[in-house]
Amino acid sequence: MKLNNLVALFALSLGIVAAPISAQAQMKVGTIDMKAVFDSYYKTKDAEAKINESRTQAKKELDDRLDTFNKGQEQARKLNDEANKPELSEKAKAEKVKGLNEKLQELGVMQREVQEFQQTRERQLSEQSVRSRNGLVEEINKVINDAVKAAGYDLVFDKSGQSLNAVNVLVHSKDSFDFTNEVVSKLNSEAPKKK
Repeated sequence: MKLNNLVALFALSLGIVAAPISAQAQMKVGTIDMKAVFDSYYKTKDAEAKINESRTQAKKELDDRLDTFNKGQEQARKLNDEANKPELSEKAKAEKVKGLNEKLQELGVMQREVQEFQQTRERQLSEQSVRSRNGLVEEINKVINDAVKAAGYDLVFDKSGQSLNAVNVLVHSKDSFDFTNEVVSKLNSEAPKKK
């Protein structure tokens, strides 16, 4: 009886191993270079231009604030120099020191505001970039999913994907598996015509 159970178990395991092998023979595999698709999509360039414009505006605003802060520091230096003049009376010196202390407090507040502005703008730009990227990826994935369904792919691999060791995950694939150009063409078919 034990031998029959062992033979039955062996036959069952052969059947389990053989089933995936025959299924794999009929499996249709595709590859796509997601980096190339993303970089070639006309909306990616538009989104990058908008982000760069926002970055330029934020830098200008920050530079204006830093310029005001630097002018305030220069005024504080002058007040300090005036307060340290030996020819000043004690009363005049006390007034200059009071003015210097007020200016230093004002500069401290201004410095915190500049730092908060910089952090806030960096966070906003980062969030804008993530939202934009997520929207683009969603659009790209829709076109890819349509292409996958139309071609009947069972598996699709990203050729540009890398492992944690910065090595390509997909080491080799036939060029005939690749449908990157089809996806890029479809995505860019709706691009506005250049004048």
